[in-house]
Amino acid sequence: LEVAYFDQHRAQLNDEKSVMENVADGEHVTVNGIKKHVIGYLQDFLFPPDRARMSVKVLSGGERNRLLLAKLFTRPSNVIVMDEPTNDLDIDTLELLEEMLMEYKGTVLLVSHDREFLNNIVTSTIVCEGGGRIGEYVGGYDDWLRQRVPEAVNQKVKTAGKKNPRQKKEGPRKLTFKEHREIEALPGMIESMEVEHAVLYRKFAEPEFYRGDGDRVAEAKSRIEKLEKDIAGAYERWDLLEQILKESA
Repeated sequence: LEVAYFDQHRAQLNDEKSVMENVADGEHVTVNGIKKHVIGYLQDFLFPPDRARMSVKVLSGGERNRLLLAKLFTRPSNVIVMDEPTNDLDIDTLELLEEMLMEYKGTVLLVSHDREFLNNIVTSTIVCEGGGRIGEYVGGYDDWLRQRVPEAVNQKVKTAGKKNPRQKKEGPRKLTFKEHREIEALPGMIESMEVEHAVLYRKFAEPEFYRGDGDRVAEAKSRIEKLEKDIAGAYERWDLLEQILKESA
């Protein structure tokens, strides 16, 4: 086993070093077996290049927490142990942590009092039930409540996790970590679809194309129609994300 540990007290960062120097000894990091340039990797954690070169001492509390997460996921591991990982995290960093854990290919063992976080992340809940008994239940916190409480009171249980919902930030909505990565990928994805569309469209202008298999012509026509729909949808999604980004600036 290769275990990475993230505790509620947070290992101290070196304030005398830059953000990138706290994450990597050189210019590259290896994450999930993939070698990445440290600047590109830190952009995944919402650090633009100029911010990645700054001293850690100028970072905000939320940025420091994101940097700690960036360090965590560079450690070779197939198990991550987390003790109250959501303590003192802002909404952006909470969303980032959830995204990273959902993409993590290993096993995550965590202790948390954040019901919403547990409901969003975990697939199994281990509960100390008293009397020396340990119970394991499928799903998150609310799933555990539904499984252990008699059916007659299940309706009350359904609202148990909603009494103290995670407070949302006021003001314009910001892009989530996943949406930041999506908006970066959209231009390349659109270009790829447009190139394929142009190639197929040129084939339809060639008389020889119609002398071949009729099924091939039908498949090409169907593919063009799907590409046109997907391209339009991608542009619409891009416009929406750009608008959210502009309003949150």
